[in-house]
Order: sequence, then structure tokens, then C-alpha cells
Amino acid sequence: MQSLRELYKIGRGPSSSHTMGPERAARDFMARYPAAAEYRVVLYGSLARTGKGHLTDRALLGVLPADRTKIVFDCSDRPLPHPNTLEIGAYREDGEPLGSVVYLSVGGGTIREAGAPVCPADEIYPFRSFAEIRAYCELEQISLGDAAFRFERPDFGAYLAQIWKSMKETARRGLTREGMLPGELHIERKAPTLYRAYCKDRTDSKRLICSYAYATAEENASGGVIVTAPTCGASGVLPAVLLYLQEQGGLSDETILRALAAAGMVGNVVKTNATVSGAEAGCQAEIGTATSMAAAAACSIFGASLETTEYAAEIALEHQLGLTCDPVCGYVQIPCIERNAVAALRALDSADLADVLSGTRKISFDLIVRTMYETGKDLDARYRETGEGGLASGYKIC
Repeated sequence: MQSLRELYKIGRGPSSSHTMGPERAARDFMARYPAAAEYRVVLYGSLARTGKGHLTDRALLGVLPADRTKIVFDCSDRPLPHPNTLEIGAYREDGEPLGSVVYLSVGGGTIREAGAPVCPADEIYPFRSFAEIRAYCELEQISLGDAAFRFERPDFGAYLAQIWKSMKETARRGLTREGMLPGELHIERKAPTLYRAYCKDRTDSKRLICSYAYATAEENASGGVIVTAPTCGASGVLPAVLLYLQEQGGLSDETILRALAAAGMVGNVVKTNATVSGAEAGCQAEIGTATSMAAAAACSIFGASLETTEYAAEIALEHQLGLTCDPVCGYVQIPCIERNAVAALRALDSADLADVLSGTRKISFDLIVRTMYETGKDLDARYRETGEGGLASGYKIC
């Protein structure tokens, strides 16, 4: 498995696969062809169909020279190496090509060059499955978070501290910003309303948790700075759970960093053996994975056993199976924002249920990950971030 630095990334929303990935691809291409007279980007698959609403063109033109770059949204049906595929070409003044690269935006802001294998040097963990991680932790008598710190670079703690700081700043911004989100849907920011509702009745913790999830998800939808966990579209789930638990329990940041590490190990298993891309496997891959990560983080904070942690992560993902990715008008707003709040509540419920029923589990987390991936592959393409099915086709304002 790769470093958790590839899972947790700080960047601008609203989509890790549609904005952060293409932006990274553009930077890589510019480093190869910095002096071209013209650039041409062709977006395919989900990038073409929902790229406008996801601000893909804006992300690309933030790197490539706007006056010398043409962006084409190719919505034709053709075989693709990944649903999020883009090709960037460089040209001389006379129109002769200098070169081109096909990039795959595979989710969570990660890009790959089509046909290029994953570099073995990037694989820092000797595990692929949760079963292997758990066996190692049980042998060494350490936690999931401890295992992450063993294999990451010595400055991993400082990196996670930066991640946690960014998560908190995003949520705090989102709680104070009112008004409408950008775009044609005219969606009102709801995080401040939810937070004020909690302040009137502090016995209802669900309102507080939801306000945190909304705050981050709304910042993401407006193109603000967020942390992929594991993606932009699902970035509100884990911070909401961690903020709530830290404030309610008076927990130290060190405890939160261990929980972030534990959550990352769970997310890494999904990213390694399946996908966190909504375009590849539906929203179950994004929100489902985020829910499992948040459930594992809660278990880390509660001091739960590895058995309970696996059970909680399994419950969280199992009951998101088949969840579609159908963003209305291509914006990461409906149903995405609300879905973050529901998932944060579900993560805590999963951890609580696993705590009570620990030892009775029949289904492994690895089996659920495999099942999620198979389910995602079987989903009709209309329900995998193309904006052609579900709510995206039923809500006609755009």
C-alpha cells in the first residue's frame, strides 16, 4: 500500500477527481512541455459530462496558459482506460505536435499515466488487505494508528498535524459563511443554521455533528480548501466525527492524529483493492469509504479492539453498497452535501453497534471492499458520476 500522504491531500474542491486530479496532471504536463505555443486538453467520460459543474476547466486553466489552451469536452461513448480520462497535448506555433500524455484521475486527487505501472518505490506498506494489517498489529500488539506511524516517514506526525489543522480551519470557515453556493442550483448554505439550532438545544448532538459535516462539504462545493478523506466529495464525514469527539471528550490533538492514522489505514485498503472514485464505482466508493474511515477513527478514540474496529468499518461500508453518484447538474451539492452529514451520523452508529456486538461478526472488511468494487462495476454508467441518471436526470432546473 502507498503512503497515507496519497490519501490525505490538502487542495481545492469541489472534486478530487475532477479538479485536484486534472490540476496535478496539468502541472506534470507543464513540467514536460513548458515552452509549447499551444496546449489542447480533451476530457473524456465523467470528466467531460460533469466537468463544467465540477469546475474542471477552471482547475486546468489555473495551471495551463489560458490564452493558449483549448479545452474540449468529448462526451462521445468510447472505450476508456478509466471513467476519468484526459489527454493533454502540446503543439508548436505551426501546429505540429510536440507530444501528448493520457492521464487517469483515479480518485482522491491521485493521477496515473495511462499504461504506466505503479512505482514499487511508492509502496511503503507490506500489506494489501485488512486481514494482513490486523494480523501484523495483533502479532506486534499495536493499534492501527501505531502501524501507520511505523511505516511512514519520521515526519508523519507533523504531516498529520497539518492535515488536522486544515480540517479544523475548513469546518470553522464553513460554520460562519452564509449565503448561496456558486452555480445555477441556488443552494443556500445550511451549516450556520444547523449550528445555531444546536446552540439552542445543546442536548441534540446530531445537529452539531451535521453542522460540522455541512460546513466542510459546503466549503468544498464552493471551491474552498479541504482535505481529501478520501475524496473532496466525501471530505465532510471524517472531520465532523473527529471534531465532535474531540470537543465532547476534551481530547488531545495527539489522540486525534492517531485516529486519523487509523482511519487512513482503512481508507488505504479500499483505495488499494477497489477504488475511491465515484466515476468508477458510484458514491459508495466515496461516501462509503469515508464512513468506514470515520467509524475506524471513532474506534481508535474509544480504544476499541481490532475486532471491533473491523466490525465497525465493515458495517459502515456494507450498508452503503449500491449508493449511486448522481450529482444534479454536475455540481457537488445535491445530494452530496446532505450525504456527508448522514454518513457522519452513520459512522458513529456503526462504531456503537460494533462495540455492543463485537465478536459476532460474520463478514470481513476485505469481503465488503471486494463486494463494493464488484457492485460499482455492475452499476449502470448513468449512476457513476456522469450526470445522466438518478437525481441528476430527475431534477430538471438545469
